[in-house]
Amino acid sequence: MEEDLKNTVDSAHKQNIEIKDICFSGNGEPTLSADFPDAFRLAEKIRAEAASASQLVVITNGTGLLQPQIFSLLNEAAKSDNMNIWLKLDAATPDWYQKMNRSSILFEKLIEKIKEFASNTSVTIQTMLCAINGEQQPEEEVWAWESFICELATKGNIKKVQLYGKARSAPEDPLASELQESYLENRCASLRLIFKKNEITTPVEVYL
Repeated sequence: MEEDLKNTVDSAHKQNIEIKDICFSGNGEPTLSADFPDAFRLAEKIRAEAASASQLVVITNGTGLLQPQIFSLLNEAAKSDNMNIWLKLDAATPDWYQKMNRSSILFEKLIEKIKEFASNTSVTIQTMLCAINGEQQPEEEVWAWESFICELATKGNIKKVQLYGKARSAPEDPLASELQESYLENRCASLRLIFKKNEITTPVEVYL
């Protein structure tokens, strides 16, 4: 990984390509890898030495935060202006959480850990909006999500909220399907209105 990352950064420099960020993501949860702490520190070292104008980004669903080592690592790293944690929150009720994530991790335990982390760590909240088996989010899920995001924005350190839709098919997840662009825009508008009423200045963005 070290060799590949150094070569990639070097190649970008030679082609005068701006490096905006070095990002941990993937088809799975990167923070659950046993190699993540070492890989993270190595990537930050290379970023600082060879791409200091860029950011180090971690896209996480929060499950790694249940591990004290990962919680502390990301909490400390987020104090830097060059670090950005995209914390995915695709559901705010147990029922929709199981439909979206199909996880064995207890929903309430994960939500409490996300609250704890966001209360003293700067994060970007990222939420995927899609239909499951042709069903879009029920009203109780929409209300719970908006309430939870508002709570985090009031008590926590949210940089921004990003909503995005399903852009391509995924053979391993045939149950999910895209929603109309207007639905995503309406959800953004609704959250912006709630933020305005509560005098919350956190920006809300939609990616289509």
